[in-house]
Amino acid sequence: MCNLYSIRKSRDELIRLFKLAEVDEGVSFDLPAVFPDTMAPVVTLNQNGARRLTMMRWGFPPPPKGGPRPVANVRNTQSSFWRNWLKPEYRCLVPATSFCEWTDARPKVPHWFALNDKRPPFAFAGLWRPWSGERKGISGEHRLYAFLTTDSNDIVRPVHAKAMPAMLCEEEAWDCWLTGPPEEALKLQYPPEPLRLDIIAKGELEDRGLG
Repeated sequence: MCNLYSIRKSRDELIRLFKLAEVDEGVSFDLPAVFPDTMAPVVTLNQNGARRLTMMRWGFPPPPKGGPRPVANVRNTQSSFWRNWLKPEYRCLVPATSFCEWTDARPKVPHWFALNDKRPPFAFAGLWRPWSGERKGISGEHRLYAFLTTDSNDIVRPVHAKAMPAMLCEEEAWDCWLTGPPEEALKLQYPPEPLRLDIIAKGELEDRGLG
């Protein structure tokens, strides 16, 4: 389960990489630590089918018997809870440059993973939805997101065996996730090749969001 990631890139870099046609006012950039129930930039498609960068809050409302915590990660996409949100209009890209997993064994040690030590951006395969209620003391209309997880690969498994985020690293995958039919888009829910990932930092210092 991934509960911490970073997006350490500027506005211009994200516009260029994700070919953004529109950026909402108030979008934050260069975020060293994104936690569940905080705001972060997300890529969706606007009414013209062009890519738009906007801010959303991380975490879907939990299912009826799921407890009080927002749902940050989506593993079982066959569940009826997620069926409606797998439509193309509710899929999104969640830009990131690294993500953190803690060791399964105690003491829990955070490890930061990235595509390499230069930390080029990638995207998590995300879902979003509108929602009305109270989050973080703010009542009203919200836009919420979560992202898919998949089996841990050989780099992540020794740290966190259960799962890792579903990472989309190429333009072709971004297009398929945003616009493809569900059966094609869900084929992207698989781990990246181990050689693509590096552990770029670990230990208590990184636990404070310096990844």
